[in-house]
Amino acid sequence: MDPVWWKDDFPRESGVYLFRDAEGTVLYVGKAASLRERLRSYRSKEGDGRILIRFLSELARTVETIVTRTEQEALLLEDSLIKAHKPPHNIRLKDDKSFLMLRLDLGERFPRLKLVRAHNPKDGAQGRTRLFGPFASAKSLRQTLAELQRVIPLRDCPDSVMNHRTRPCLKHQIGLCSAPCVGLIDDAHYAQLVERASRVLSGDTRELEYELELRMRESSAQLDYERAAWWRDRLGALRATSERQGVLTRDLTARDVIHFARAGERAVVQRLSFRDGRLSESKSHVFRSQLDDPELLHGVLTALYAGKARALPEELVLPCEPADPQLFEHLFEGRTKLVVPQGGERARMLQIAFENARTELERSRATEAREEQGLAALAALLDLDALPEVIDCFDISNFQGTNVVASRVRLRSGHPDRAGYRRFKVRGVEGQDDFASMREVVGRSLKRGIDEGELPDLVVIDGGAQQLESAIAARDEAGAWDVKFIGLAKARSERRVGGKEKSSSEERIFLPGVEQPIELGTHNDARHLLERVRDEAHRFAITYHRKERGRIESQLDSIPKIGPARRKALLRAFGSVQGVKAASVEAIAAVEGIGIELAQAIREHLARER
Repeated sequence: MDPVWWKDDFPRESGVYLFRDAEGTVLYVGKAASLRERLRSYRSKEGDGRILIRFLSELARTVETIVTRTEQEALLLEDSLIKAHKPPHNIRLKDDKSFLMLRLDLGERFPRLKLVRAHNPKDGAQGRTRLFGPFASAKSLRQTLAELQRVIPLRDCPDSVMNHRTRPCLKHQIGLCSAPCVGLIDDAHYAQLVERASRVLSGDTRELEYELELRMRESSAQLDYERAAWWRDRLGALRATSERQGVLTRDLTARDVIHFARAGERAVVQRLSFRDGRLSESKSHVFRSQLDDPELLHGVLTALYAGKARALPEELVLPCEPADPQLFEHLFEGRTKLVVPQGGERARMLQIAFENARTELERSRATEAREEQGLAALAALLDLDALPEVIDCFDISNFQGTNVVASRVRLRSGHPDRAGYRRFKVRGVEGQDDFASMREVVGRSLKRGIDEGELPDLVVIDGGAQQLESAIAARDEAGAWDVKFIGLAKARSERRVGGKEKSSSEERIFLPGVEQPIELGTHNDARHLLERVRDEAHRFAITYHRKERGRIESQLDSIPKIGPARRKALLRAFGSVQGVKAASVEAIAAVEGIGIELAQAIREHLARER
């Protein structure tokens, strides 16, 4: 029996199809060189065993088709429709930059190699840093760094340690540091070490290997076997460093290698980009999908390459053929070859991509498990009927009562939901009144949530009983009575340990109508979750406040004869730039250090800006 969405008159041309449920919601967007033949493959409930067939058979009620002139147009249209409708069964990639790399800060007097998970692209563009990697795993990277130090003894201590040393450390005594801290190596010779390290990490080890082997043979010829063994060990460390990187290829083919790891609905796709004979970029993408491997790969290639400005590689190395590979042949116009290797160097590259994907999959699963533990602990602590799916946290930020702003960050299933982050300018409060500011911001947020039909399950207020009371008043005014509210604040305590006074801070939860707060233990899962969302709200608010303060300062600083002292005096007197604009010349002149002539210049300047 045919499914309810099947039609005998589906077009045979290329195009895009949209599966919709009974409410008209788009479930899945696909593309095909022949729409009729493609949709025929979904016709049987049993189909070919793919999970995709099962959920479409159960949920889909209608299919909409859009015919295009070419297969390439279909690819581009599919990409735009996925972004517009956000279908639950399509793949929407999100970058994850969590893999470790090595960074060399060339702007330092004595550069050192640092392990990093992210970097500022402007640094690299301006030549201040060099980035190496990524590596097959964090363990591989740390082993590489340890063995590289045996060959090239760069310092690894931070500036705060190096600048205060008066004698070499133990690492210098065992040959792992050249001791620039105490002048045992000058700038020129240290720069040579840095250049050698850069060449080794870029894959060029031939010159250094030759030098180490020559020294080993010379020591052996002089019957200094202990020294020869020392050079032999360093030569072995250098070769192990090069091998562990896994970033070198035998040809200069521009090649992208894509593999994935899966566990249930969770999938991680890893893309390795090889350029000029070495690994130049690594990206992982984490998402949920029930698609089978060819369908998943089909969606990934579309998301990565259809309509993107990214330069196409000469080769795409894949673990299996994507669904409808002919579409990609048209998309790539013969410039990119799809390769599914059975062995050799390309298979080794695929294995590296898989290992990275598997590592990230394990990390993401562990993170989710911790988030679920935190939610469960919080629900038990607050006696909630269910886990709080959506948690909002509010924070107020101001500077001496001026330029008051607020932030709202959102956790969804314990994970940051960036789409739910909001920034607020406090408009209806004069001066520094955190309680009134909290009431205004929470009220605005809840009213908007009611209008949009998306209220949180739990709201966390950064503050104690009075801040919580203000937020509860805003909730009642907005009519969002079902939303749970708590306050979160630190309490400082002093205790005597070993004859010395030591201070510590404890997190406390304030509940509506409850006089005594709940103190959270140091190793409490609920505490870790609440601290994370509170710290993120604070960071988000501070970032916005600095941006706004910089904008305000630039407005006043652009006025002749207004420096930091006069700017602060004006803001203290009128609260904001708007307050200065609204003030009379006489009121501005009354501010200490201004005077009538400068006050007139200020009013004229701000009037021109307005």
